[in-house]
Amino acid sequence: MKFSTTIIIFLSLIHLNVLAQQKADNFSILEKRPVDLVNVFLGSSADHGQMSPAASYPFSMLSIGPQTYPKTHTGYEYLAKKFEGFTHNRFEGVGCQGSGGNIFIKPFLGNDADQSVLIKSSEKASPGYYEVGFENKIKASFAVLGNAGKHVYQFPKGEKGVFLDLGYAFNGAFVAEEHTLVGNAISGWVESKTTCGAGKYRIYYYLELNGNANWQKLSDHKLVVKLDPNATSAEINIALSSVSAEAAKIAINKKTLQEIKSQSSTDWNTNLSKIAVTGDMESAKLFYSLLYRTMQSPYVISEADGQYRNTKGELQKDKEIRYNGWAIWDNYRTQLPLLSLIAQDRYAGMVSSIADLYNSGKKDYAGQNEPSNTVRSEHAIVVLVDAYRKGYPVDFSKIADSLVKEVNGLDYKSPDKALESSYDNWALSEIFKILNNQEKAVFYKNKALEYKKYWNKDFKDMGKRDVDQMQARGLYQGTIWQYRWFVPYDFKGLIELDGGEQSYLAKLDEFFAKDLYNHANEPDLQVPLMYNVTKAGYKSQYWMHQIAADTVIQNYFNDNSRGIGSFIGKIYKNQPQAYLRTMDDDAGAMSAWYVFTASGFSPACVGWPVYYLNVPLFPTVTYNLPKGKSFKIITENFSLKNKYIKSVTLNGKPFNKNYITQAEIYAGGVLKIASSATPVKISTTENWISSIEK
Repeated sequence: MKFSTTIIIFLSLIHLNVLAQQKADNFSILEKRPVDLVNVFLGSSADHGQMSPAASYPFSMLSIGPQTYPKTHTGYEYLAKKFEGFTHNRFEGVGCQGSGGNIFIKPFLGNDADQSVLIKSSEKASPGYYEVGFENKIKASFAVLGNAGKHVYQFPKGEKGVFLDLGYAFNGAFVAEEHTLVGNAISGWVESKTTCGAGKYRIYYYLELNGNANWQKLSDHKLVVKLDPNATSAEINIALSSVSAEAAKIAINKKTLQEIKSQSSTDWNTNLSKIAVTGDMESAKLFYSLLYRTMQSPYVISEADGQYRNTKGELQKDKEIRYNGWAIWDNYRTQLPLLSLIAQDRYAGMVSSIADLYNSGKKDYAGQNEPSNTVRSEHAIVVLVDAYRKGYPVDFSKIADSLVKEVNGLDYKSPDKALESSYDNWALSEIFKILNNQEKAVFYKNKALEYKKYWNKDFKDMGKRDVDQMQARGLYQGTIWQYRWFVPYDFKGLIELDGGEQSYLAKLDEFFAKDLYNHANEPDLQVPLMYNVTKAGYKSQYWMHQIAADTVIQNYFNDNSRGIGSFIGKIYKNQPQAYLRTMDDDAGAMSAWYVFTASGFSPACVGWPVYYLNVPLFPTVTYNLPKGKSFKIITENFSLKNKYIKSVTLNGKPFNKNYITQAEIYAGGVLKIASSATPVKISTTENWISSIEK
């Protein structure tokens, strides 16, 4: 009897140990904070995402981060040991060698900053916080809250100081600056070229050193402060503004580093908790590290009193928070639709800010008086239509003339431009429908339909030798194969052009069988979803899962190489060398693609509030919506081997559609997706298909 009792106790202990181990290997938002899972070093090495571990805050124009040698687009290389100093802004994940890098600061030992070498010995960071230790015993720590931040430096005793260069910017992009020096405080503005050097932006700042030491001028843009040889620490407070140095001064946060770090972490956690996943811990770490990347930009450019500057540099005032810092060509299909769901309190202001670009002389790239760093804004008109149909207010009547001017000036010189311009013509047609101007709606619909002649000319015959060559026939980025699918608003018409469903499917199958899809860039991002417009929707379910979580073969890269050292493996990895070679995150575009796929739904066509379904990458995913509502996706029979949808229910009732709408998500409820390892090849679902005749 005693032996039996011992066995039972032993088995019970084993059972409890197994349960504890399973619990430790799984994530629940009830037991752990999402912010604590974020790896800010993901994608920060070489050209595998162009991300930075800089201390940042959701949608803040201020990010305090390291400048290393060598560097990547954001000024930082994970593998680099030598640090040059620290800067206060960068545009995460964008091309053209990046941009930002203003207000350069370097702590140093001795009497000459140039002779003091900073070699990394330790490093750690989390959302809102960055810290690095150097071999010379200097330690630097930074925290950011809103558009304000704090530096804290620890020094050994002896000669030391802090060097400041106001004429510094990445890639020689500095243009001009003016500053005022009063004792330990410096304030003014800095002008630099925007991303890709297309325009200029001006940021205002206020910077103060705690203590009695005063800044001394070295040259026009360079200053230095010598610290007490016996001092072992120094603090700097800084804030940025698009409005004025006075506004930046008001924003200065004098709380302790720990207080700022703690509040920033709390606020990041609130934002990241908008989506709650449960499941494998390592998968959850990847998910939240990528979700974090979707909340870096656009930047808040308005002050607490509502003042902001528009893209003409004019001072304006509005009750709504205003934003700038756009990479719309890159992220209009992923990051912005995601924000329409998880940042509803902010998205109305973002939409108003995009619409306001048309009031201040919108350009595809940047203007000469931007209130923050920015990249590009092609397809902004599509974003506005999309937002309107998702319930966000857009006063199209106020900007109709500017929209017409933009669309009438679109370029059709290359095959890709012809298709992209047709998309904007379609959007303008839809806007005139909203404005009840039937004549103009028909006119621009017919202009959009001209895509067919361009498509027949360049994309119908796939037997030509150059169809798989990067930049053939004047393409900007991508191949003829990759761009032939770019008719998102009229897939019904595209199928007809391609010879019917069977011919269309054969071409899609060939595209994937030959590994012609390119996830290193945006031109063909929608193609894995394009089986959904046919009876073979299970193939979209396969490819969305494969690209997000399994082994793929990739032959195309952003440096226009093809078939040289093919990539074979997973694209999304939670490590510094995260993405494909030369794959940029592009202001959260690629991170948001993953977040959508992991959630089990992805935008079908920007301009329509519709999402195609796929099997999620977690047992449950919950979108926490305003007013206490939630939209929960439950995966039945969850396993990463189960890539296919067997059946779906919404709030307990059979859901016989391959898509869900924004309104259905907003309403809240429970979507159950029964998954299977084998595809449902004969589907009876109602399939959503875009059509210009809708």
